[in-house]
Amino acid sequence: MLAWLAPLPVRAAEVRLSAPRAPEAFTERLRAASLSVSTAGQADSTVQDLLAAARADYARLVGVLYAEGFYGGKVSVRIDGREAADIPPLSAPDAIDRIAIEVVRGAAFRFGDAEVTPLAPGTGLPGKFLPGALARAGLVREATQTGIEGWRAAGHAKARVAAEDIVANHPRALLDARITLDPGPRLRFGDLRLIEGDRPSRVRAARISEIAGLPTGRVYSPEEVEDAANRLRRSGAFRSVRLTEAEVPAADGTLDIEAQVSDAKRRRVGAGAELASLEGVTLSGFWLHRNLLGGAERLRIDAMIGGIGGQSGGEDVRLGARLDRPATFTPDTGAFLLADIEDRNEPDYSERKAEIGGGLTHVFSDTLTAEAGITYRYSEIDDDLGKRKLQHLLLPLRATWDRRDDPLNPREGRYLEVALTPFAGLDQGGGGARLYADLRDYLTLGGSDRLTLAGRAQIGSVAGANREDVPADMLFYSGGAGTVRGQDYQTLGVDLGPGITVGGRSFMGVSGEVRAMINDNVQAVAFADGGYIGKEALGVGTGEWHGGAGLGARYFTAVGPIRVDLATPLDSGAGKEFEIYIGIGQAF
Repeated sequence: MLAWLAPLPVRAAEVRLSAPRAPEAFTERLRAASLSVSTAGQADSTVQDLLAAARADYARLVGVLYAEGFYGGKVSVRIDGREAADIPPLSAPDAIDRIAIEVVRGAAFRFGDAEVTPLAPGTGLPGKFLPGALARAGLVREATQTGIEGWRAAGHAKARVAAEDIVANHPRALLDARITLDPGPRLRFGDLRLIEGDRPSRVRAARISEIAGLPTGRVYSPEEVEDAANRLRRSGAFRSVRLTEAEVPAADGTLDIEAQVSDAKRRRVGAGAELASLEGVTLSGFWLHRNLLGGAERLRIDAMIGGIGGQSGGEDVRLGARLDRPATFTPDTGAFLLADIEDRNEPDYSERKAEIGGGLTHVFSDTLTAEAGITYRYSEIDDDLGKRKLQHLLLPLRATWDRRDDPLNPREGRYLEVALTPFAGLDQGGGGARLYADLRDYLTLGGSDRLTLAGRAQIGSVAGANREDVPADMLFYSGGAGTVRGQDYQTLGVDLGPGITVGGRSFMGVSGEVRAMINDNVQAVAFADGGYIGKEALGVGTGEWHGGAGLGARYFTAVGPIRVDLATPLDSGAGKEFEIYIGIGQAF
């Protein structure tokens, strides 16, 4: 016999719960379900509260028995020797000294008949819902729900339970469960109807319908309803989204979907800061306006100033704006316009540029998105190749596959970004293309999920135009927080001769981290990075590697982990030179 004893407040001396011949895990489930146990532990509970909790425990504890397949069990809840069910609710005693709960499980029942009929084609019931298996009550509910969901997936939105025949045969310890379903008619989608609340949405009703993209006229599908809700959420214009089916289908076999939305706050601002010992301080901020023109358009203005107090060539300044419009051409296709100006002062070059362009985005799935655009770019460059002005037409293409569990602190999953940018010179030089790919993988080990392995591989290549006809920031450098920690910022390029260093046409980078949780808020990290810059597009010919390694810590906050890394180069400066990096979020 297992028993659980707990001192009560003044109103009761003890609560005693026992389950003869039951394993400890079962007794713990009973204790967790008991209202008497939880109510007795509350300092402000009254005698009336305890009596009500004791009377409620009959049904709650019988529910635990049924959930584990025991349909002949007995539950006794005695208050100072009297069965709680026999005490009138309005005649509570003046005081309660003891509550004794005893649960006798009896024999475990098994399924005799286990049927859910009819089933939609291709519907499979839970594997443990079959004759001879332990008759857990949850399996009956799960099998019933599976049958209903199968019909709903086939277009029968109003499928329901028509009849239940559940009989417990106590002498044989068998449970016969026969569930009859009524699929109802096969329905098609009707209209999306906006239900106005106390505060109507500022987004036009027509645009809400366009963004949701409900496939009116097609056969009903619960997945399509969820997709429509996700499109509305993804627009960023709404704080909450709820789509529900109309109670009654229309006479023509269509089913309207009712939408209730609540607008998100129209404006939002944010800021960030990073610190690196060589690169100095980088400050960034943004201003966001949702639903700019009443169609869920989103305008975002970003500003950045970097290199403050650093030794990385000077201060960098950037100001950019982007306007996104969801549901353009198709519900999953959006359009955007962008403009950007930037002044970069790096160790081996300085560049002023301005860009203006636009394009389309498309969401293929929850994990796969893509973007294509056209951009005009003007650049003024000063590097070891001399001063020059360039004009280019860019055709940027980007695809992102993201299966990480958390972008700020990934523990499982993969991330892949591939960017291809064909370009053509408008005033001099020929055309070419820039390719960049970034692959990340995460694996958490052990039952406690406290050790995570993280890996990253980057590759890049610029082919086509002569080096002097390619904008400086489209070539590759290595070193610093984004490539090789411990190495000076963008120190690895291509040496073309005495005093002439430019970016490379090819790049490879690898990084690995071991992340171990010390407690719930602090994580220790060991890492190593390597980077390669090649003179030619495919990495052939002249090229150099460098590496760095170090230790770091993460402190987890509501906005993400605060990151601190200390790194040293893996060359002649190993153990003698160190760089510090501070920011928010994991390094990758």
